[in-house]
Amino acid sequence: MKRRRAGAALAALAAFAATLTGCVSVGVGNESAPHAHLQLADPAPPVARRAKALVAALLIQPLPADAMADSVAIAYSRQPNQFAFYQFASWTERPVRQLPRLLQRRLEASGIAAAVGLMGEPLRSDWLLTVAIDSLHHDVAIAPGQARLALTVELFDRRSRQRVARRQFGAAVATTSADSSAAATAMSQAVAQVFTDLTPWLEAELARAAAAPQR
Repeated sequence: MKRRRAGAALAALAAFAATLTGCVSVGVGNESAPHAHLQLADPAPPVARRAKALVAALLIQPLPADAMADSVAIAYSRQPNQFAFYQFASWTERPVRQLPRLLQRRLEASGIAAAVGLMGEPLRSDWLLTVAIDSLHHDVAIAPGQARLALTVELFDRRSRQRVARRQFGAAVATTSADSSAAATAMSQAVAQVFTDLTPWLEAELARAAAAPQR
């Protein structure tokens, strides 16, 4: 009798452990794997470079981001306004730091300014672009889900200390599966889409502001 009770207890414990294992998988489902370190990227092909820069220099300043973008944890959501994090996957760098670097490279390649730097670098500039990550997560309300990214950017004329333009950009990219690797790939594609929309807007606003009489 005691052996039967002990066997039943062990079986219940094993079932409970299996339940826990399913809750901490690398994917939304039940896949188990070693911890993966994933990198947010800009996978867009090379952009056409302007023949002449609009301004001598442009500085990019990251602003305090949404909590999910100020962490190496990769967020997903099954319900509106409810978030969780992949247990066995994380970013190699916090998006609040990585995304401005990616934008710097994109703008450098476009030739929009003779020099593009990040705030804190020894670069003097009359123009400042602030970047705030409003949202970055894997929306799996309907599997396999979508990667969602939203940014708010503002352009400032540092000579007059005035904001000359402001706009929000967003992208939603379908994921191929409901797991962290597919989510990271789709989030990188969302970054590329947002930058592709942002660059011509910034060119137009910077050209207009630079040509306007200084107050």
